Amino acid sequence: MAGHVPVTIDLIRAAHARISGHARRTPLLGAPFLDRIAGRRVLVKAECLQHTGSFKFRGAWSAITALGGDVRGVLAYSSGNHAQGVAYAASLRGLPSVILMPADAPAIKIANTRALGAEVVLYDRATEDREVLGAALAKARGLELIPPFDHPQVIAGQGTVGLEIAEQARDLGISQAEVLVCCGGGGLTSGIALALEAEAPQFRTRTVEPEDFDDVAQSLAKGAVVTNPLRAGLCDAIVTPAPGRLTWPILQRLCGPGLVVSDTQALRAMALAHDRLKLVLEPGGAVALAAALFLPEQFSSNTVIVTASGGNVDRDVLLRALATGDTHADS
Repeated sequence: MAGHVPVTIDLIRAAHARISGHARRTPLLGAPFLDRIAGRRVLVKAECLQHTGSFKFRGAWSAITALGGDVRGVLAYSSGNHAQGVAYAASLRGLPSVILMPADAPAIKIANTRALGAEVVLYDRATEDREVLGAALAKARGLELIPPFDHPQVIAGQGTVGLEIAEQARDLGISQAEVLVCCGGGGLTSGIALALEAEAPQFRTRTVEPEDFDDVAQSLAKGAVVTNPLRAGLCDAIVTPAPGRLTWPILQRLCGPGLVVSDTQALRAMALAHDRLKLVLEPGGAVALAAALFLPEQFSSNTVIVTASGGNVDRDVLLRALATGDTHADS
């Protein structure tokens, strides 16, 4: 089973070899105005420019290209970014895909997933368990289940972001930094943390979550998994009840204290990314930038690298972000 494959730097490097030429090598961007707000150098890893608008294509491609040749199709459950990543990766490999999505997911994510060729099955996240539904549907149709974060090849694919960060930082002469990662179940964070442990050991990985959905921060503080009720939130892309079975041991071993930002701070970060970097971010993809800008007392390093993990945002939410507060304020 996939869960029996250890998640190692070698697995990440192998995923990187398969991804090369298929995923985009996203830029590491900076802006002096953001540095002034944060009081230190801030660099943004723009995964919102990745295929399908988020880092999720990496994990999807890694997992799908690691499957055997007798696969009939794939199934995933997701509020949108993993859905689109799997749908697109499957289409490139000539495989059918079925995606379970909450009925209250952003409309743009549901529409885009269908446009990428997937069959979308909607469910009520308040009353139905997506893991139970997904397992039953995968078994009934003979599909390979690719979960959004708790899968070795998915984590390995997301870890390729960390390999790129390490290389890009070396090119810029950066030898020490704190790396802030938008964190849901921990697939991206744990993959980046493993990659940086091997390639940039002086870097420290930090999780960032929205208020009221900070199960990872609470888990790190307690030293044991804390579970939050699963419900909808503004930062839908990273709303999960608990860190994953595979991701938690990695997070616990390699990540510093978790960081938590408010929805308003996430919206302000979206506005600043739009104005100063010309990037469109979704709320969940902006929390790491929000932490870098608005929690300056949490960092000791002169350089902070943040993941801008996704840009799939409904227009009304983007307009709300652009209207939130004074985006030219200095704090």
